[in-house]
Amino acid sequence: MDDNLKIKIWLYIFIAGLILSGITAFPLEWQMGLLHDYVGFGSPLKDYFPNLSEWITKIYFALHNTYSQYPFIAYGTDWLGFAHIILGILFIGPLRDPIKNIWVIEFGIICCILVIPFAAIFGEIRGIPIFWRLIDSSFGAIGIIPLMIVYKKVKSLPNALMANPH
Repeated sequence: MDDNLKIKIWLYIFIAGLILSGITAFPLEWQMGLLHDYVGFGSPLKDYFPNLSEWITKIYFALHNTYSQYPFIAYGTDWLGFAHIILGILFIGPLRDPIKNIWVIEFGIICCILVIPFAAIFGEIRGIPIFWRLIDSSFGAIGIIPLMIVYKKVKSLPNALMANPH
């Protein structure tokens, strides 16, 4: 398999991850209701993961109560979902011309790195449990993998150094 095809495959994986992540931001209350049913208090898993069960239950009821009284608050996560989808679209540039659009890959790598301090700092400020901040940080830690693979492959393409000398 040639490097151009590998670059496209990894970019499609990354784009799919962004778009799926964005789509999951829309039905947040419904998803948390499912998690609450299977992991929250009252579920069989609460005995094995009591902190996780308590957190899932707390999130579900917070969303349910907030959305029932103030449905416009969900608009914030709608925009979060929109941003993920738009970021996925941004990576079409490197699909078309990875050498010319390597800056998009570099941008994505920087974003993945910044997820970790963002989750650590704002998670602490907002009282998010450490295990949940680690889950949030994992999006950056996992997302950077395909981007680093793509970046290295783009840099090894013929004419890559001439087209983008940094």
